[in-house]
Amino acid sequence: MTAVATLSPRPVRPLGYLLATVFLALVVVAAVCAPLVTPYEPDAVDFGASLAPVSPEHLLGADQSGRDLFTRILYGARTSLVGPLALLAIASALGVALGTLAAWHRGWVDAVVSRVTDVMYAFPGLLFVVLIVAVFGNGMTTAVIALGLAYAPTIAKYTRSVALAECGKPYIDAYRVQGMGGPAICVRHLVPNMARSIVGYLVVLFGEGLMSLATLSFLGFGAQPPSSDWGLMVKEGQPAIVQGAFLPVLVPGAAIALVVVSFNVIGVRLADRMGVRGT
Repeated sequence: MTAVATLSPRPVRPLGYLLATVFLALVVVAAVCAPLVTPYEPDAVDFGASLAPVSPEHLLGADQSGRDLFTRILYGARTSLVGPLALLAIASALGVALGTLAAWHRGWVDAVVSRVTDVMYAFPGLLFVVLIVAVFGNGMTTAVIALGLAYAPTIAKYTRSVALAECGKPYIDAYRVQGMGGPAICVRHLVPNMARSIVGYLVVLFGEGLMSLATLSFLGFGAQPPSSDWGLMVKEGQPAIVQGAFLPVLVPGAAIALVVVSFNVIGVRLADRMGVRGT
């Protein structure tokens, strides 16, 4: 008898994951190529087109000042997407370092880090951010730094849980036997082996970070006029509702919702796959 080789079928990717990936790719490309996609400037005022409806000239309508909403959405995607990346970079640098430190040393170091993160959790994150903004002033830079500090305890707790499981694996003891020091093991092996799980978690947090920055801009603490940040656009479009015009609020609000949902779909998918493949 001859053995017949069977080919295992490729895993089928869910439709929602594919749609979310394609949508986010289009958003990123459109944001980068915004000057080539639209003939308008994001802050170009045209009172003759105030609250203009959807038309070939204004694909998504115009706001109270006659600014093209399609143009502002594309340009606003830049700050709305780069902001969460920056705050997660700050939060990851602090959170991963603290979580790894706590899991590696354990004992009193773990206890101190855990108590600090518990205190940060007990303090409302938005209130913490508002206090920092009140001290250092409004602006996107201050909002990003403040949110990065607010998100650090969350990432630290997650990193600690992953690192505790990773530290119990045989390869850690093998490197110790070879005489490799703790910092070298953590930097060269422990953190890289946790990277896939952490990245999947960060993708899920991206949507939350985008929502948080949009909230701060809506409250007046984040992006300032004439920025086309999506959260600020929602705030500026509110007065138009009284006049029966919903597009200035609906368009940026829908953009926020779609991007957040897409990142959540992709993040959950990546977290599941990386959790299965993790060693």
